[in-house]
Amino acid sequence: MNDNIVEFKNIYKKYGNKELFTDMNLDIPKGKIVGLLGPNGSGKSTMIKLMNGLLHPDKGEININNMKPSIETKKIISYLPERTYLNDWMKVKDLVEFFEDFYSDFDKDKAEDMIKSLDIDINEKLKTMSKGTKEKVQLILVMSRKSDLYILDEPIGGVDPAARAYILKTIIKNYSEESTLLIATHLISEIENICDEVIFISKGKIVLQGDVDEIREEKGKSIDALFREEFEC
Repeated sequence: MNDNIVEFKNIYKKYGNKELFTDMNLDIPKGKIVGLLGPNGSGKSTMIKLMNGLLHPDKGEININNMKPSIETKKIISYLPERTYLNDWMKVKDLVEFFEDFYSDFDKDKAEDMIKSLDIDINEKLKTMSKGTKEKVQLILVMSRKSDLYILDEPIGGVDPAARAYILKTIIKNYSEESTLLIATHLISEIENICDEVIFISKGKIVLQGDVDEIREEKGKSIDALFREEFEC
């Protein structure tokens, strides 16, 4: 039995004249909250696009729950991209209905409960909302699917601290322990306490991966302090 939800095997990826990954190997276990941590430009978003089949490796193999990235893997991945893909003219209720029609695993009742609990007007159009509220709506839609793998690319990067707290609370409250949650971010202090494992990536290379508590004990430092030390920020 394979205990990994994601496997990168000897991945090589080039974009133009730039080598993004030269020989990347990575395993992401099932049933964990995993922080994919690195500064902007480190390769986080490229990794996520490879997992989602939006990019393809030039060499090597990617497995998602023992399947190659495909239509089938899209059925088990719920993906929150860094930039919104939702149409501004749509109302929240239109988006809920769209997701219900499009995804067989979408839980409409769950989405409506979250919308109500976050005090969002279901009749409001996205174009009249603040950036933070738009982020919440998109997150609600993503977390209302019953997926094996949730991939969140910078879910708290563009909002204020109060909105970040709301978003993280929403993530944890609606996360199934049977699923894997991958959060890509450079805001380490915000997510350190919710992660089971972390992956540090720098210039397309994995520089650290492991259990959060074990890393803290071994290094004698917080994950945030290690990150600042590693990347001098």
